[in-house]
Amino acid sequence: MAGSTFGTVFKIMTWGESHGKGIGVVVDGCPAGVALCEADIQEYLNRRRPGQNRYTTARMESDEVEILSGVFEGRTTGTPISLLVRNQDQRSRDYGNISELYRPGHADYPYDAKFGFRDYRGGGRSSGRETIGRVAAGAVAGKLLREFRITVRAYVSAIGPVTVDRSRMDFSYLSESPVCMPDAEASARAVAYLEECMRAQDSCGGVVECIAKHVPAGLGEPVFEKLDANLAKAVMSVGAVKAVEIGDGTRVCEYRGSENNDCYVTDETGAPRKATNHSGGILGGISDGSPIFVRASFKPTPSIAQPQSMLGRDGKCHEETIRGRHDPIIVARAAVVVEAMTALTLADHLLLAATSRVENLRRLFPPA
Repeated sequence: MAGSTFGTVFKIMTWGESHGKGIGVVVDGCPAGVALCEADIQEYLNRRRPGQNRYTTARMESDEVEILSGVFEGRTTGTPISLLVRNQDQRSRDYGNISELYRPGHADYPYDAKFGFRDYRGGGRSSGRETIGRVAAGAVAGKLLREFRITVRAYVSAIGPVTVDRSRMDFSYLSESPVCMPDAEASARAVAYLEECMRAQDSCGGVVECIAKHVPAGLGEPVFEKLDANLAKAVMSVGAVKAVEIGDGTRVCEYRGSENNDCYVTDETGAPRKATNHSGGILGGISDGSPIFVRASFKPTPSIAQPQSMLGRDGKCHEETIRGRHDPIIVARAAVVVEAMTALTLADHLLLAATSRVENLRRLFPPA
């Protein structure tokens, strides 16, 4: 299977299946000297860990990470960093009744059409559990970015019809919200809506937003490796994402040029800045020094407890119910995945940008 690698300089390769022995990632291209330990990575993994509350899958996994290589005495060595998380609570028997059926909304049929073979236990590589490798690698990227004061933070902005009120957003509340919403009132209404969905044996979708701050101007490679294009690819590669927006996204089609343009002003130090940020921090595919704003729309969890019509490998349709343990909503645990993919993209472009000027190379390698 091709397609399990991401990045140009800061490059990752994820591996493993939902019901295999473990999930992992190899991070290649991380510079030497970055402070890194397992606790740094575990902090990220704990945010996507299952079994945290009744709005996540009941699969109980500790998701404890092991650093197998690339770190010595608490710092990266510049060699590949190999990270492993062992699976502990697989219940493959839950999928026995659908081993010959294609679940609606899942990748079962396309995988079988492509490979002529599939791992039906939780979807194999198409399972949401695949994102463990992304999140672990994103934690490494986040540590590198913080060396340059760049911060990346994602949160849930909408669940079904419930949307956060930006005037009430309080990021200190994120750790208390069972659905990762920075608005206590919206979080309570979202939980009530989720309870309604669960009583109906149904699921719902939502929106994750991500903000990257202190990103310097000049990251991005025109024409085909634009920063916004690569961010869109990175976030769109997350299994349940169906749309990605940068800045004001689809709303810009409603604006006039005079409304959409981000005019320049100078701050108290005389440095240039934008009065508004409709562009989401990226112009011409290159960061402009403003906060970068990414929005991802997630579909409802396709595994629901209602009987559904499923296509069988025999070519006939069968009514069957999906068993097992599944999230009634994806976005609560997916926010950190969007954050990780954003961090990975920014780390890659940060390293790429280092070679964009000859004076950068002269500073590293002064002429004799």
